[in-house]
Amino acid sequence: MRLLIALLLAAAALQSAAQYPVKPVRLVVPVAAGTPIDILSRALAERAALELGQPLVVELKPGATGAVGAQDVLRQPADGYTLMVLNMPMSVAQTIYRNVPFDLRRDFAPIGQFGAFYTVLVVHPSVTANSVGDLVALLKQRPGKLSFSSGGPGTPAHIAGELFKLRTSTDALHVPYNQFPQAIADLLGGQNQFMFAATPPVVAHINAGKLRALAVTSPQRIAALKEIPTMGEAGFADFVVRDWLGLVARAGTPAPVIARVNGAVEKALQTEEVKATYAKLGADIAGGTPEAFGNLVDNEISRWAALAKAARLAVD
Repeated sequence: MRLLIALLLAAAALQSAAQYPVKPVRLVVPVAAGTPIDILSRALAERAALELGQPLVVELKPGATGAVGAQDVLRQPADGYTLMVLNMPMSVAQTIYRNVPFDLRRDFAPIGQFGAFYTVLVVHPSVTANSVGDLVALLKQRPGKLSFSSGGPGTPAHIAGELFKLRTSTDALHVPYNQFPQAIADLLGGQNQFMFAATPPVVAHINAGKLRALAVTSPQRIAALKEIPTMGEAGFADFVVRDWLGLVARAGTPAPVIARVNGAVEKALQTEEVKATYAKLGADIAGGTPEAFGNLVDNEISRWAALAKAARLAVD
């Protein structure tokens, strides 16, 4: 009898997965409103919903480097009706925070990557550096006297800054903010001297001469800043820092559901509407299989864990 019940339940689950989705799907986005991740996620959700045949409802749940959103997802059934945007800072949080209430490898099932954007090393105009080499020389002349800002511990700006310090054997003060806009505001005001800033919010400031760009952390030059060299071109090979974005579900979500959402994402990324939104923000479209995204997350956790150990990064 127990075997029969188990078989009936398994058959019901398979049928439910095959019919997925039969109701609206929640998409938890663990960032603040108006950020590039919010904008890219909404653009994707709008088009993917058309492919799925059900609304994909975006719910913003910022806080604790993704922990607020992650915990919400882990309280829901593993049925694919609550999905989450996973980004690079969450892979860093797992390595630098002492008490993280989730394990990305264990608790979540990868669905697929859907985008990425890079950072650009910028300095306040008062800083006498016109190249990465100039900035390194200045930091060596004034160890610990210059500061770089970020949107908080574990963000791309923070991690790129710590990587830069290690690679150049220099010292600078990290000044974290609760929100990225305030980090930019104080950089523009000269309270901090440099920053590895996400490209979308600072391109206009660079073009207006309010910030000076020295290099981008992408493998190749980016279209929005074609005149700015890569860190590799500036003499720092393999200095690539990107904020990647992808979708995950709670671990245990049926494979047919994962495949269905992945297919919808892949089709959405090929639409002109989504391409236009990405191009406007200077973001890269990056699709792929659940397996490929899982490998990316796994590699990133290992990479930033090594940096955290070398730089002795730890946050309570």
